[in-house]
Amino acid sequence: MISTGFPYTVAGMMFAGFAAWSLARRRWPNGAMWALLALSFLAGDRIGDVGNGVLVLALVAVATIGIRRPAPSVVTPEQKLAGAARYGNRLFVPALAVPAITIGGTFLFKAMHSLVDPKQATLVALTVAAITALGLAAWFFRPPVIAPLEEGVRLMDSVGWAAVLPQMLAALGALFAAAGLGETMGGLLGGLIPGDNLIAAVIVYMGGMALLTMAMGNAFAAFPVMTAAVGLPLLIHAHHGHPAAVAALGMLAGFCGTLLTPMAANFNIVPVGLLNLSDRYAVIRAQAPTAILLWIANIFILYWMAFR
Repeated sequence: MISTGFPYTVAGMMFAGFAAWSLARRRWPNGAMWALLALSFLAGDRIGDVGNGVLVLALVAVATIGIRRPAPSVVTPEQKLAGAARYGNRLFVPALAVPAITIGGTFLFKAMHSLVDPKQATLVALTVAAITALGLAAWFFRPPVIAPLEEGVRLMDSVGWAAVLPQMLAALGALFAAAGLGETMGGLLGGLIPGDNLIAAVIVYMGGMALLTMAMGNAFAAFPVMTAAVGLPLLIHAHHGHPAAVAALGMLAGFCGTLLTPMAANFNIVPVGLLNLSDRYAVIRAQAPTAILLWIANIFILYWMAFR
């Protein structure tokens, strides 16, 4: 049965290719970074807890040393403009294929119980979508065979150490949950929130998701903590909220926090470097009004729709 092993293998092979490309060009720190990530994806379930701990420490050491900046693109700005004029809106086809195939594939794979693990249908569909988009791009634009690898390395070198943030922050959330931080916070917040005051519980839950996400840099790290503290005991058990709605809207509130924090460096700081912006917080400033309005809207949606 196809499960998480498939996307992990694809990601591991991709990072292994990036490592080989970097090492062949004597970019040692870059090659070491991508090789360690490849090992994490390809063999993380076989090297044990101690092995993974050593791997994480090695990643931190390489990130501390600092990986080299990406090599300049071999494509000139004039060539990019000429390509945009030539292909027009077809440039968007591979990118738009990813969400379309992911959504369609999720429904399809969930129905194929004997072939694909239904719990991992979305992740498998996303992997298939990424591979398909790569094939479409190669078919439409006829780049050199090595171009996807070369441009992939250049992009990842631009992202740098922030590439490992999603994994590490998600793991941090799991550690906090295992340590009982959610229950501890729940005990503190439970004494402050009146038991029959639904709107207060909603605001604390949604505000906590946004603020904890801003502190951690990732909504996946904040989610298990705030769900254990407020979501489950107050919104779902005490006020009988719909579990799917509470969880989904809580994550959306966390994503609003993601738009507002430099801790989410892979979203908010790396693009500043990629776009050569003078203001380090330009992306956050542009996103702030939308994030705040979305957070307020999510509060009303949760209050009105999850408790009927």
